[in-house]
Amino acid sequence: MSAFNLSRNTRLGLIAGAIALAGGAAGFGLARLQAPASQPAQAESGRKILYWYDPMLPGERYPGPGKSSMGMELIPKYADEAGADAAAGVSIDPSRAQALGVRLATVERASIPGVLTTTGLIGFSERDITIVQARAAGFVQRVYARAPGDVVAAGAPLADLLVPEWAGAQGEFLAVQRAGDPVLVRAARQRLELLGMPPSLIATVERTGRVRNVITITTPTGGAIKTLGVRQGMSVTAGQTLAEVNGLARVWLNAAVPEAEASELRPGQLVSATLAAYPGETFRGRVSAILPEAQSESRTLAARIELPNPRGRLRPGMFATVRFDGPETPAMVVPTEALIRTGRRTLVMVARDGGRFTPAEVRTGREGAGKTEILAGLSVGEKVVASGQFLIDSEASLAGVEPRPAAPAPAQAHAAPVLHRSTGRVEQISPQAVTLSHAAIPSAGWPAMTMQFPLARPELAQGLRVGDRVAFGFEETPRGPVVRELGKADAQ
Repeated sequence: MSAFNLSRNTRLGLIAGAIALAGGAAGFGLARLQAPASQPAQAESGRKILYWYDPMLPGERYPGPGKSSMGMELIPKYADEAGADAAAGVSIDPSRAQALGVRLATVERASIPGVLTTTGLIGFSERDITIVQARAAGFVQRVYARAPGDVVAAGAPLADLLVPEWAGAQGEFLAVQRAGDPVLVRAARQRLELLGMPPSLIATVERTGRVRNVITITTPTGGAIKTLGVRQGMSVTAGQTLAEVNGLARVWLNAAVPEAEASELRPGQLVSATLAAYPGETFRGRVSAILPEAQSESRTLAARIELPNPRGRLRPGMFATVRFDGPETPAMVVPTEALIRTGRRTLVMVARDGGRFTPAEVRTGREGAGKTEILAGLSVGEKVVASGQFLIDSEASLAGVEPRPAAPAPAQAHAAPVLHRSTGRVEQISPQAVTLSHAAIPSAGWPAMTMQFPLARPELAQGLRVGDRVAFGFEETPRGPVVRELGKADAQ
């Protein structure tokens, strides 16, 4: 019986020992599994790793190495980086920066060309319109097969007009001429002029001694016939409009400019235009006027550009691409690709010593030729990230780095104005502006033309009158050319 009991006790002890061993092993295994979650992993160098992340997805954090949801290799975030990042930006190892394709650019002072590109439509020049009217009442005897839209040269015949009233007056003139009284001849000739006869017709009657009461109506200038109101057999009255001819020596290019770019426009501004009809060819002109009314549907302003059209190749209705060329002015610039536009603000990543990068908020100005003007936030000579800045910006956001605020840009010393000088004739003058017909101005790249200039000071207009020959000097300003020197040419 005792042997049986001993054997039973032995078995119970063995079972209890086995259970204890199993519990200990399970506890040890559980401790082994929970240890990485409760203690930060250690890098081989001894630096503490807080977590692993993908620079492309800084919001995702992982407990260990591997691949992100995008399939990218994860990189470690060290504990000694986090505290310093918020105060001095983020640190990127040079080898990692090279792998990310980080490229730096220097903030410099350079010239930005003022360029604005838009579209426009070619139209007739409303300043080159000729009205053909009948000088006396009569009947149309003959027409010359003209029609609206025809392009005619100066002196092209439109119709033959019979004027019965002229026959009697010419007969009287010839009778007086044969009488030989100079006073009566002069009076009879004056009567013919008052009846509307052109001097050439009077001279012909006087030379031939024959009555000519049929006159051929011709176009005084060349161009396109816009309207034609004369037909075979019709009667006309004195002063009736027979035709309207629009010259084609110059045409208007009406360009639609967004109102947000209106500050870039100014009268006299150089413009180049290209047309699909003439590939590879550029037509050049100047802004003659900026129309005062904006188009409410498209929110655009109309800039009227005068283009020379010596061979009549530019035809109203043609579509053109217009480029407004402004003066190149020096400015503090960075590559446009270096900017990070968030919608609320614009940032750049500034490179500092020791492989550190700090975000900086900037205020931008004009853009052109791949460069953007910086009004505030940077200084000449600083280095900014031109490629790979979005990855560094993600790292800075993850570390809670606040961007450096944009401080006001330092005031720059104003350079002396550059004056373009020429001579011209005064067409109109007032204390505020002067209209000059001037010769070509090579220094400004201007051809000979007539245009209005604002005066820098009212006293410049003193002593000058319409018709005076003057020498003048003007400065190109953002608002247009301004005359700063003006005086009579013989006094210069």
